[in-house]
Amino acid sequence: MIAELQQAATEVTPLLDRQRYVALAVAAAVVVVVFELVRRRKLREEYSWVWIATAVVVAALALEGTLLTSISVWVGSSSPVWTLFFGSMVFLLALALQFSVRLTRLTHRHRTLGQRLALLEAEVLKLRGQADAPAEAAADRAVERRVAERPAAARQRDVVA
Repeated sequence: MIAELQQAATEVTPLLDRQRYVALAVAAAVVVVVFELVRRRKLREEYSWVWIATAVVVAALALEGTLLTSISVWVGSSSPVWTLFFGSMVFLLALALQFSVRLTRLTHRHRTLGQRLALLEAEVLKLRGQADAPAEAAADRAVERRVAERPAAARQRDVVA
């Protein structure tokens, strides 16, 4: 097994100098763009560390050729460039999964807040005209309007749940 890995390591060629310079330039550009986006408040600090860490890893892999070659042998890649490509695909997959989890959580929170708002609006309308029957009807209409504004799929989920 070790002999096979050593033989495979001799078959994998390290990054060319031009490829190494491009990887370092891209990593530096990512760091500069991320800092600028954070400075302009277009990107929150909690997300910036992911991009900074990615740039640092790319720079480290570009500078330390033996590490990238070793990873290429371990993965079974014929070229370190393909290993970087594979790593970027895994990174993007993990990022998409993380954003899907956050989006699901925010969707649930948004739906809950909408429901609470409808209940509060109904209560306010009811309190404004406690003895007034039209106020109760208006409160009922407000609740019905909020329910009708929600997508049909969300209403169906609530009925099933």
